[in-house]
Amino acid sequence: MSALTPQSDMPTPTTDKITQAAMETIYLCKFRVSMDGEWLCLRELDDISLTPDPEPTHEDPNYLMANERMNLMNMAKLSIKGLIESALNLGRTLDSDYAPLQQFFVVMEHCLKHGLKAKKTFLGQNKSFWGPLELVEKLVPEAAEITASVKDLPGLKTPVGRGRAWLRLALMQKKLSEYMKALINRKDLLSEFYEPNALMMEEEGAIIAGLLVGLNVIDANFCMKGEDLDSQVGVIDFSMYLKDGNSTKGSEGDGQITAILDQKNYVEELNRHLSATVNNLQAKVDALEKSNTKLTEELAVANNRIITLQEEMERVKEESSYILESNRKVTKDRTADGHALTEARKQLKEETQLRLDVEKELEVQIGMRQEMELAMKMLEKDVCEKQDALVALRQQLDDLRALKHELSFKLQSSDMGAKQKSELNSRLEEKTNQMAATIKQLEQSEKDLVKQAKTLNSAANKLIQKHH
Repeated sequence: MSALTPQSDMPTPTTDKITQAAMETIYLCKFRVSMDGEWLCLRELDDISLTPDPEPTHEDPNYLMANERMNLMNMAKLSIKGLIESALNLGRTLDSDYAPLQQFFVVMEHCLKHGLKAKKTFLGQNKSFWGPLELVEKLVPEAAEITASVKDLPGLKTPVGRGRAWLRLALMQKKLSEYMKALINRKDLLSEFYEPNALMMEEEGAIIAGLLVGLNVIDANFCMKGEDLDSQVGVIDFSMYLKDGNSTKGSEGDGQITAILDQKNYVEELNRHLSATVNNLQAKVDALEKSNTKLTEELAVANNRIITLQEEMERVKEESSYILESNRKVTKDRTADGHALTEARKQLKEETQLRLDVEKELEVQIGMRQEMELAMKMLEKDVCEKQDALVALRQQLDDLRALKHELSFKLQSSDMGAKQKSELNSRLEEKTNQMAATIKQLEQSEKDLVKQAKTLNSAANKLIQKHH
């Protein structure tokens, strides 16, 4: 079995980066972590050296990150298996003093810190996995309660302490796997916090999230008010999992038992989900049966009610037929009064209808009267204009007659131009006759207008009298 802490001198500048990573998780770069059944095997890598060499080699960062991811995944798998087996063997609720549970949180912390981008602050560079965990409440609304509870804890002062408290609360809620899956599925959001080859950005993160489903069978209870989560040192205790790498052949039976226990735990978890689903479906079936029974009872009551109503209807029909017979006998005596009442009602309807007709006709007559008054005003205006024209024509006729007398006098007094004057006189006579005929026509039209005005006035008076 290889040593956990190899002897090393002061690091050279070419190995500073690897040495810093080894200080955070000592097993990540120097050793290859593998699982042999339910045990952890550490094998020293020949191609990686933390000690200064005369000619330092340049290691591939992608290879180192892949090795770290594989080691972390194996550690998480072993930690989860051991935690589930020990919890099932104990058969009780786990608390914060349980060592395998503490180691599980340490491994999860290292998984969340892997490939985390360093943020520059006034005090230097800071790596905290609290930032990615805060994103969960945006992806899964149920996680908002955990985040709020963590922020309200009075003893937490650092982001690391808040992240550790968040992991414990999520495990108590049995939603850690669901939250991690939701977070890993959003690589676009995680790229702000992690390097591209970090564990949370690669396939190993999804595998660890799937392994966390088995923790739903564990009941955990933590009291974080008195626990100092800010100053805890996250160091993995390999003594709980280490085994000699040469004794792997003798542990095949244990590996098979572990695989069987894993399958058993998975089947139990699946059975628990199926039992919950069956219970829900059974509850729905019971509710539907109760509803169906209730509806059947209501249908029977409704049918009985319908039968009762039908019997009452038959009885009412019989009573109504009896009442009709008695009413026929009574109505024979009241036929005269009934006819009189019917006639009175009919007459009242007719008078009401007549009154409505009269009111409508009155409205029409009022409208016609207004139109006739307007027509009368227009006729009066036309008569006045024609009278003025008639007066002007009469004045012209008088002037022509005077002219005619004057011309006749001149004709008699003068023999010269008699013929012309006689022609002029004849033309003047014709014009005078035409003017007289025009005056007669105007007088006749004036008489017609006066007659029309009188007719309209009499009709308006009749309508007014009828209205009153």
